[in-house]
Amino acid sequence: MIQTRAYKVFRVAMLVLVVLFLILPIVWMVLAAFKTNVDIYDAAKTVVFSPTLENFTKVFAQGNFGAYILNSATVAIAATGASLVLGVPAAFAMSRFVMNKSALVVLMARVIPGISLLVPWYYIFSNMRLVGSLWVLVLSHMFVSLPLIVYIMMGFFDGLPLEIEESGLVDGLTHIGSFWHLMLPLSRSGMATAGILSFIFSWNNFMFALVLSGSSTKTLPVAIYDFIGYAAIDWGALMAASTVVTVPIMVIALFTQRYIVAGLTAGATKG
Repeated sequence: MIQTRAYKVFRVAMLVLVVLFLILPIVWMVLAAFKTNVDIYDAAKTVVFSPTLENFTKVFAQGNFGAYILNSATVAIAATGASLVLGVPAAFAMSRFVMNKSALVVLMARVIPGISLLVPWYYIFSNMRLVGSLWVLVLSHMFVSLPLIVYIMMGFFDGLPLEIEESGLVDGLTHIGSFWHLMLPLSRSGMATAGILSFIFSWNNFMFALVLSGSSTKTLPVAIYDFIGYAAIDWGALMAASTVVTVPIMVIALFTQRYIVAGLTAGATKG
């Protein structure tokens, strides 16, 4: 009994430490977004200070953040949507027909560091006169999103009972019809999981956009970098811009988490 109680105390203490370790930087960022640069450097005003919206006004007035938000949303939605359209049927085929070699190729594309492809991408896309457009960002993000979606969905399709598909084939459906009418509706929670992870990657990606975007097609992570100057850093505006980037993703994750978990644990034969 004593050992069990000690283990529970230890587990709770470790969970609290981990949560604090993850949450405190975000809390500091949000608080700093409402401080002046002088207050940010003042340790006595870490928690108690006079809040101001000056940093957010500066971000949206001088930083043209409305256009950057639209760019990030466009790239993330387009890359995620295209990856789902291509990746879900590919995952189903690889899962049902045991295409291990094809799955290995997809895994290799997922393992290759994206930075090693930036120079070839820049050379190819510059010759195609695509550098600086949103299309090149969508294509580069799909290089990571597509393998991610394929592997998530392969595991999801592997977990669905094969009898469901076989019953569709017995009723006269083709493999494509069985996929469209039976397996695809059952995989909506898996697609939601893969889609949200893909969207988060595209929204937060900095490296691809830094090299391949133009002055009018910057995404939010690259726009944040503009607040870092050669001689000084505008910490207040930087934290405000970081809050604008981070909070929407956190809200999306919090509001969609329970639906994703419920869908994944519901089972294919529920009800």
